[in-house]
Amino acid sequence: MHNDEGETMRTRLVTTAVLLSIATLVGCTSQPPAAPSATANPGATEGTVTFTGGAVAIGVGFQWGSGTLTYRGRQYPFKMDGLSVVDVGATRTTGTGVVRNLRNIADFSGNYVSLSAGAAVAGGGSATVLRNQNGVVIDGIATTQGVRLTLAPGGVNIALTEP
Repeated sequence: MHNDEGETMRTRLVTTAVLLSIATLVGCTSQPPAAPSATANPGATEGTVTFTGGAVAIGVGFQWGSGTLTYRGRQYPFKMDGLSVVDVGATRTTGTGVVRNLRNIADFSGNYVSLSAGAAVAGGGSATVLRNQNGVVIDGIATTQGVRLTLAPGGVNIALTEP
C-alpha cells in the first residue's frame, strides 16, 4: 500500500508542475506588441512581411501558411511550412514582421529557426525572431486563434513563389 501512495504523490507532483508551467506560459501571452508601421523606412528595416497560417500538433507539430514580402517597393508572395517538437494544440495565425539583413531577394528563401517556446490561448499574441542560413532575420508579431503549447524551439522553411 505504501508504494501506491508514493505513486499517487508523484503523479500529483508532476501534474502540479505541468499545470504551473502552462499557467506561467499563458500569462506571457496577455497582449501582443504593436504591429510594425507600414510607413517604416525601408532603408532601416529592409523589408516587411504579412502572413497567415495554421498549425496542428500532438507531440510533433506541423505548421503551414503563406504571405507577402514587401522589399524595395515590390511585393513577393511566399509559402511556409515547418515542424516543431514537444508541441500540442491547433491554431490559426495572422501576423506581420520586419525583415532585416536582406541584401538580395534570393536570400529570403531558406530554413528559419526560432529559439523560443511559448503558449497561445484564444486571441493571444506573440513575438518571435526567426533567422535563416543567409543571416536574414524576421522580427514577427502574430495573433493566434486556438490553443497551443510549445515547449521546444521549432523551425520553418520559407520559399518565394511565383506572383
